[in-house]
Amino acid sequence: MKHSQSKSVFDYYGKPSFGKALPLSFQHILAMIMGAVTPPLIVAGVAGANGQETMMLVQLALLFSGISTLLQLYPVGRFGAGVPTIFGVGFAYVPSLIAVGSVYGIPGILGAQIAGGIAMIVVGLFIKQIRHLFPPVVAGTVVLVIGLSLYDIAIKYMAGSGNTSADGFGSGMNWLVGLTTLAVVLLCSQFGKGYLRLAAIIVGIVVGYVMSFAFGMVDFTSLHEAPWVIVPTPFSMGIEFHASAVISMVVICIVNSVQTIGDLSATTVGGMNRELKDKELSGGLLGNGLCTLVGSIFGALPTASFSQNVGIVAMTKVISRYVLGIAAVFLVIAGLLPKFGAVMTTIPYPVLGGATIIVFGMITMTGIQLLVKDELSSRNITIVALSVALAMGINAVPEAIAQLGDTARMLIGSPVIVAATVAFTLNMLLPKKSLQDEAREREEIERQMNQGSAKEQTESDNAQLRQANANN
Repeated sequence: MKHSQSKSVFDYYGKPSFGKALPLSFQHILAMIMGAVTPPLIVAGVAGANGQETMMLVQLALLFSGISTLLQLYPVGRFGAGVPTIFGVGFAYVPSLIAVGSVYGIPGILGAQIAGGIAMIVVGLFIKQIRHLFPPVVAGTVVLVIGLSLYDIAIKYMAGSGNTSADGFGSGMNWLVGLTTLAVVLLCSQFGKGYLRLAAIIVGIVVGYVMSFAFGMVDFTSLHEAPWVIVPTPFSMGIEFHASAVISMVVICIVNSVQTIGDLSATTVGGMNRELKDKELSGGLLGNGLCTLVGSIFGALPTASFSQNVGIVAMTKVISRYVLGIAAVFLVIAGLLPKFGAVMTTIPYPVLGGATIIVFGMITMTGIQLLVKDELSSRNITIVALSVALAMGINAVPEAIAQLGDTARMLIGSPVIVAATVAFTLNMLLPKKSLQDEAREREEIERQMNQGSAKEQTESDNAQLRQANANN
């Protein structure tokens, strides 16, 4: 099917000029690149990878983030959602990857990941038949918790690092840079006109970067140490299969599919003002499963939808796949040319935090938008309230599950998994009651109470009458 070619950034098939598209593309890259390179760095440290293996994990994360995004934007057959979304190696899997990697190393992770990718594909094949199990009250709850769970990351970044024990964490200079970046983004997005408003995030990052450079906060060490070219080869990282690792990865990949449902739904609702189609959802899950499966052969970690980029789409309404496609191409280039990728990793944490915290807030609001599409009955409010309370409560007090086994801690320690599991379970178990059903129940209860009161009054009157007759 051919689509009329427009140049609008607000049209999915629109193709604006490269000059206009490039800054909008870089907003997406800068919002997600630290999230894409951090998981492999964490996993490499836990799994005992050497320097060369660590560098390879980082580069493959960028490469397959780009490939996965391109597949989602330009579907091949049934694989790919065909909606404006960014996919890549993300934090969602980190607890599981740490648990597996600490015991079985990188080969154990990659072997388990093959099974996880197959599980994603199976879910994608049958999602049309089971989609009714994930109504807005479930998907909206997941998106809401995704947004809420990202706030601490943005605040840590604004304070200076993803690690609270880092030198200078929480210093006044970090907060000055972070808040200045946030202020520029806010001013441009709310008071800017035309293109300046759309490019608010990239403008904020540029201002924050210049300010950081003036303060001596920009470190170019990674740029000097990075090689010029890297060529990925199949099975170079090794592959091993272990039952416990496979089970853990299959579980987290299936649960992550619920997050993908939420992110894709949030993209179409927040950016395109419509519901997500079954074909788009199935394609998104199939594409993610395929990239996770193929990526494991080369040594890339599993991919997922990036919620911060969903927030950018919802905030700017820029849905042109050409814009996001440029971002994906740059990620592929960054994966093959480490020098290029290293440039983007020189952006200080406070700049990234200041630029993304408002984006994370937009994700939360998109979750609320999904929730109000369903009836806010007492039943649905209970589902949302309990899911959010348990998910964020456990996330706030990780010590509460410290005595549980590794697998339990791995699953319960993820607020998204907790929210998805609780919301899904309650939606299946609690009686389906609409607002009208609940209103009728209240009327029946009131009627019964009134009948009881009338009966008590009659019995009281009769007792008084009998007492009066006895006295006479």
